[in-house]
Amino acid sequence: MSPWQKATHRAMKALTEKHLAIFRRHMVDVIGMHAELSSDEIGKSDLDERVLAVMRDVPRHLFVPSPVALAAYEDTPLPIGFNKTISQPFMVALMTDLLELEPTDDLLEVGTGLGYQTAILARLVAQVWSVEVVEEFAESARERLKRLAIENVKIRVGDGSRGWAEHAPYDKVLVAAGAKEVPTALIAQLKPGGRLVMPLGPAEDQRLSVVKKDAGDSLETRGIMPVRFSELET
Repeated sequence: MSPWQKATHRAMKALTEKHLAIFRRHMVDVIGMHAELSSDEIGKSDLDERVLAVMRDVPRHLFVPSPVALAAYEDTPLPIGFNKTISQPFMVALMTDLLELEPTDDLLEVGTGLGYQTAILARLVAQVWSVEVVEEFAESARERLKRLAIENVKIRVGDGSRGWAEHAPYDKVLVAAGAKEVPTALIAQLKPGGRLVMPLGPAEDQRLSVVKKDAGDSLETRGIMPVRFSELET
């Protein structure tokens, strides 16, 4: 362990749950301000309070590498290895809000990472099926979710663009990586009446988008705001 890691570890140990809860509340307050400032793009000034309540509760510092744990409650993405990042809290909240989740939903997540977004989703739906291309991330996410006794999540290693056909169809799909267009497998695995949230467009012009599938399998896509995500690996 490096000197910086040791210092970070000591600092985190000194923080009580009361301190961490204050950091989470502050993080959610910043998310609320960001949402209000982005209201023209989002179409509303307040995000779903159910989403914000979960984000006040889930310990983000447990889902980042220890060297950056002290920055866990800043509204910023953080490096998690393999040239990947954990999304900034505002983006996690917004993508979750745009899904319009219901407690009975079965949800497909593409891109587990270290499991923070997964943990948020799991508190809001019946079941999360999550696909991660990096084996090390998948194993780490399982361990972190187990520490929080989150049991309604299954994770497998694989090509997220192919979804997880065995458990389809899904009420909702969240993709934490960008693509020029929605992979056909993910559309096929989305229920009629379902919705999918992901960044769409070329790498230099991605837009966070909501894709709704009607009863006749026709699609309606709405771009929300410019974003920059890593490309969906296949």
